[in-house]
Amino acid sequence: MKNKDMSTQLLFDEPGPKGKRIIRVMNVIAAILIAAVAIVVLVRLYNPPQGENQLSWQLWKPALDLEAWTDFYLPGLGLTLGAALAGIVGSLIFGLVFGILRLLPNPYIRFIAAIIVEFCRAVPVLIMMVFFWRWFAGMGIQHSSYYAVVLALILYNGSVIAELVRSGVGNLPKGQREASLALGLTRTESLMQVEVPQAIFAMMPATVTQLVVALKDTALGSIILYTDLLQESRRLGSMYFNILQTLAVSAVIYFVICWIASRIAEAMPAWMANRTSGPVEEEVVPPIAVMDATNRNQIKAAKTPRPFGGAEPVYPDHFHGSHAHHENWTHHHYIEQQELEHPHDYPQEIRNEIMKTMHLRVKPRGNNPQSGSGDKKSEKGSGEPQK
Repeated sequence: MKNKDMSTQLLFDEPGPKGKRIIRVMNVIAAILIAAVAIVVLVRLYNPPQGENQLSWQLWKPALDLEAWTDFYLPGLGLTLGAALAGIVGSLIFGLVFGILRLLPNPYIRFIAAIIVEFCRAVPVLIMMVFFWRWFAGMGIQHSSYYAVVLALILYNGSVIAELVRSGVGNLPKGQREASLALGLTRTESLMQVEVPQAIFAMMPATVTQLVVALKDTALGSIILYTDLLQESRRLGSMYFNILQTLAVSAVIYFVICWIASRIAEAMPAWMANRTSGPVEEEVVPPIAVMDATNRNQIKAAKTPRPFGGAEPVYPDHFHGSHAHHENWTHHHYIEQQELEHPHDYPQEIRNEIMKTMHLRVKPRGNNPQSGSGDKKSEKGSGEPQK
């Protein structure tokens, strides 16, 4: 039986022939509706009720020529990335500090940190930008719009990262803290030296995804007159009366940057796995089902001796038909060139090692009754006098 996707099983059962036919028909209808809407939009842009053709090259050329990129798009993109980078660095520091404060044993510190984090998460970013902009401008601070954008990004995204830190520590196995406390560390030392480093490493993909949100939120700075990519695109559009075309180009630039950042976030788990001591590639699966149409392997696993105790093994020492040991299977097959007809007798080898460790004499196993009777006959024969 094929393994089914768990998400499919949770959402709905696998549809039958009639259900699949209905799904195909609905997909075709949806595709036709989407194509019809796209055609209507293009026709409306080509022949608007008022104004000129928005698809004409005369309107797209000023939005795509070299002057537009050197004087508007690239400078605006640099300012956008500068504000986003400053907000990202500040968000990481803010989130790490307040995430740790929310985990400290002191209840008063946890309470104050929780109020600050929840307040920054609840207030919209645009309201914080407008508030800080008016405040900094009233104090006579130069570049007040830039500082307002950066500070608002730090507070909002930093509060989200703080929750990521707290959830990362909460998702760790409880044995991490118990082992630290058993070694004599305090709760704070266990938090700072054992739990938080693991949580930071585990939350990095989610953090990169949140930083994509911070990059897009810089566009809100154009409302408070911050010169970013969106603001420069609007300026270029107002010069050539092609605001639709310039905004479309800026949207493509935002999409490309955010798409690259999202792909980095998706690739980070594998990248981090390559830099850990754990296995990176999937382990080689022994051929459990090779030449075994029955469940004799499972029966053999249940009958595997356990001289040291412990839980019942999942796999036997050797698999029927292949005689492959589940540990270092490729090593036995491809390096040692182990003969399949003569596998290792692992239970007897374990007993021999135990006897050697206890400095006892290893006695041969009497599995063959004929050999035992033959030995006794030979002993009797050796005791008789020769004629």
